[in-house]
Amino acid sequence: MTLRLCAGRAIVAAATVLSALMAGCANAPYDKSITIAEQGSFFVGGRKVQAPGNYDPTKSAAGTDEGQAFWVDQMYVQYQIPVNARKYPLILVHGGSGTGRVWETTPDGREGYQTLMLRRGYPVYIVDFPRRGRAGYPSFNGPFGMLAGTPVVPNLTGQAGAQYAWSRWRLGPKYPEVFPVQQFPMKALDQFLQHLVPTVSDNAEVISGALVSLLDKIGPAILVTHSQSGLFGWLAGARSQNVKGIVAYEPGFVFPQGQVPGAIPLFKGNQPSGTAVTAAEFTKLARLPIQVVYGDNIPKQPIPDLVADGRRAQVVTSPMFVDALNKQGGRASVLHLPDAGLFGNSHFMFSDLNNVAVADQLSLFLHAQQLDVR
Repeated sequence: MTLRLCAGRAIVAAATVLSALMAGCANAPYDKSITIAEQGSFFVGGRKVQAPGNYDPTKSAAGTDEGQAFWVDQMYVQYQIPVNARKYPLILVHGGSGTGRVWETTPDGREGYQTLMLRRGYPVYIVDFPRRGRAGYPSFNGPFGMLAGTPVVPNLTGQAGAQYAWSRWRLGPKYPEVFPVQQFPMKALDQFLQHLVPTVSDNAEVISGALVSLLDKIGPAILVTHSQSGLFGWLAGARSQNVKGIVAYEPGFVFPQGQVPGAIPLFKGNQPSGTAVTAAEFTKLARLPIQVVYGDNIPKQPIPDLVADGRRAQVVTSPMFVDALNKQGGRASVLHLPDAGLFGNSHFMFSDLNNVAVADQLSLFLHAQQLDVR
């Protein structure tokens, strides 16, 4: 199968190196096409649950679970593989309140990472992780999360509203103000808010297990995680030999059991600095090239807005995580986008107005770690 998409977008940073990374397309005439060799979708992971009783087709079974079997906790995966693809695919993993949609077209209609990285020769796999989006919700007939009267997950959901999003994802200093230097496409704010979905009793073991199942299916790959999914990426990286590198956009962190740093003080209260994993898992994680990436407009001192202050606490923790990995021979680093000359980036830097330049930083890292080979 051949599908023509696009090539020919200018590279704005480190032009000499990046023109090579783009496989020579910098000198090509403007052309909105990429040749896709293969694309599709599938599910991995999951388990079956069985309601008690016997299914009776002679009765009206609408609205009942009796005797029926259902799948839960599977992961949805869509993929595209370009012609002359690089060796290692990118697995793009969304964060909280989102789905894989966030990696596709940006809220204002520009190309997202799905297409930008295809242009650079990478096979791209985008997931909706278990209990989210196209992976499906663990609900059956009747009250949410109940199978024939037995709870499969708590009857409880969470959702990010505009006001929470404003602070947590750095759209502005406070609702509805906007930062003076802001790369988020504010004119498409409603499109962005419409893509958000409820969070349903997320389980780190279930989600990381589904990522491992995906890696078992497709083989060696690079994980690109965002926010909430940072934890799931660390766990998958520690548990699968098929993870070849991780780039994590504004994640939380893991540390060996007994070595989790103390809680980070907020303006009011404290925030845990990380999640404990086994010493063996942390050692396996240290074998990987890792880059943690942060955007701009993150508080440098405690502020009363506890939602925004929590992001500052992650920044404080990030060098502790990197140092712990590198003491075990790791190749971990933190990139603050302002240090690369990119200012005003939100929590969703891969959707921001300068997302091509942000993608350039990803390409540079993968090149430096020899993860861009064909």
